Parts: sequence; C-alpha cells; structure tokens
Amino acid sequence: MALLARARPSSAKPCVTALFRARVQMGGSRQLNLQSHLVTPKELSNALAKNVLSKISTAPRVIPLCAAWFLPNDPKGRTGQRVFEEKRIPSARFFDLDAVKHHDSPYPHMLPSAEDFAKAMRDIGIRRDDEVVVYDTQELGIFSAPRVAWTLSVFGHPSVHVLNNFRLWVQQGYPTESGKVNPIEEEPSQYPTPNLDRSKVVDFPEMKEIAKDHNKEGSEGFQVLDARSKGRWAGTDPEPRPGLSSGHMPGSISVPVSELLDPDTGALLPGDGLKRLFASKGINPKRPIISSCGTGVTAAVVDTALGEAGYGTPEARRLYDGSWT
Repeated sequence: MALLARARPSSAKPCVTALFRARVQMGGSRQLNLQSHLVTPKELSNALAKNVLSKISTAPRVIPLCAAWFLPNDPKGRTGQRVFEEKRIPSARFFDLDAVKHHDSPYPHMLPSAEDFAKAMRDIGIRRDDEVVVYDTQELGIFSAPRVAWTLSVFGHPSVHVLNNFRLWVQQGYPTESGKVNPIEEEPSQYPTPNLDRSKVVDFPEMKEIAKDHNKEGSEGFQVLDARSKGRWAGTDPEPRPGLSSGHMPGSISVPVSELLDPDTGALLPGDGLKRLFASKGINPKRPIISSCGTGVTAAVVDTALGEAGYGTPEARRLYDGSWT
C-alpha cells in the first residue's frame, strides 16, 4: 500500500461554516476533537494545520485516508490507485478496498480478519490514536469512503470521520498534490490487533433467515434498505459483475445512493432532507434497519445517511457485509 509524504502548508481560503473545535493540551501536544462524523473541507483544513510536523512526534494526528474505488465495469477503466496518484489531499494515505478484505472469501470486500486489518493500518502508517478522515474521489463524490470509515469503526478505531466531500475540497481551492508517492519518514505504527464489533454486522446465514421470515407473524420486522440503482433492484438492469443476476431480497426497500447525494456536488444531503427522504419511503425509525447493496460498499453510504439524519438508533442499524453478491 502506498505511503505518502507529509502535507505542505495549506494556503486554503475559508469557505464553509465549520463545526470544528480543537483543544490544545498542556505541554504542546494537542488532541483534535472533530465533533461530527461528517467533516467539511474547512474543518479538515483547519485540523491538518494543527498536525505536529516532526518525524519523531508521537502526538495524535489527523490523517486523510483516500478510499477511492470504482466498480469493476467502470466505463473509463479507472482505478482507485490511479486517481489517488492523479490528485489527492497532501499527506493522505491510500486504503485499497480490493486488498484489505477477507482473503479466504470468494466474495469481494468482505471484512478482513482482525490481524489483516491491523497489518493494513501498520502498513499505511496509521496509529490507534490518529483521527482518520476518510474521503472519496472527485469524480464520484460520496461513494466508497463510508465503507472504509465503517470498517475502521467496527474494528474499534476511536475517531473516524468522512469528508463531505473531496469534490468540494477541490472546488473550494484547498491544496492537492499528484504524482507517485514517497515513503513517509516517521515512527512506525504499532497498531494493535483489535476486536470486531459483530453487533454492527449481518452475515449471510442471518440474512437468509431474515428474508425467509419476511411478513411472517412474530418476526422482528427488519427493514432492509438496498443502495443499488433502482434498475438493479427491480431486476431490469444488469449487475456489474458477470454471471450475477439482478433483483432484490423479499421485502427490501430501494434507496439508491444517488437519491442521498446532492446532484451537483456529490455530497451527502443535509440531515433534514435525508430524514424526509427516508420517511417518504415508509421506513420506520423505530424498527431495526439493515443496509445492503452489491458488495457492502455503498450500503455504508445508506448507513452514514441514516446516522446523519438521526434516523433510528445506532444500536438498531446494521450492515449486511455480503450484500447482493
């Protein structure tokens, strides 16, 4: 995985109202306190400016983490690594969704083992006390970053955020860099092997039983939200992976990711708008919610949108890791 040089000083102009607050601790170290899961470009720029620029510093840092990823049938043949090298936030690291996964599973993007996750964090150079801000591509807007943020969260990383979003970062004049990456000269990460919070994850056997019990008397009334396009959900459009039929699980509700995003910026809609959207689809915030999609990537966008809208309790929201594949 690629490791990058530290950020150049930012010359960004303030453009977005920030919710960001920082706390400076005694002795010169500091601990940033990004208040919301979604982070604006201005908040991230302000936070990065407070990083301690020292090769030997062990102070907590804010780390931009690029989660760029494209569907396998992308018409332009783009890859996350390629667009990361073309344009990125200075000091960003790259998280490869196609590499950090369960290697014994035949399905793409299944959660990695705790040991593989910890190794990936060490290879990327992320420490346990770093505040990680995951971001997407300029081209797609919010897409795969929520999945990477969710992965860090279910493995217990204490501070994880999503940039809303990289397209706005670029449009608002914040700095970027490009080209091949150079190794970071810093103290190596000693990221410990974490525990997986299985209460946030639905696996195939459980999902199969939930689908079988749909509409049966006495069932718990799970609501399955499908992030794929309406055509894929309805079975009228093909899946991007050869040999896989389209359609949907019994009783699932179509919530295409495109409906959750601003059509111009690709940013996640404000919480009030998301709440109205979920209500218009008949989704009951008092019942358990499971987010699903093709391989578990954009399901995390739905899960993030539910959180931003305050729709349902965090304990009642889960993600189906295998999803339609």
